[in-house]
Amino acid sequence: MATIKGAVDIDVERCKGCDLCVIACPCDVLQLQPKEVNDRGYHYVNDLNPDACIGCAACATVCPDGCITVYRLVEK
Repeated sequence: MATIKGAVDIDVERCKGCDLCVIACPCDVLQLQPKEVNDRGYHYVNDLNPDACIGCAACATVCPDGCITVYRLVEK
């Protein structure tokens, strides 16, 4: 039986670190980068645990700047 995994692609330079995606993620995949900032001076989001992503796209739905793209990968 095939399983569906998710993959998150984050546009780090557009991210303003609002933390909405981190809160929306049911699998604790995302986190704010605590020490590094992007070119605009914001702490950006990165994927802390990419293997836990289920591809629900809740993070992409709540992102006000459209910085996140979620892909669903089918593994056989």
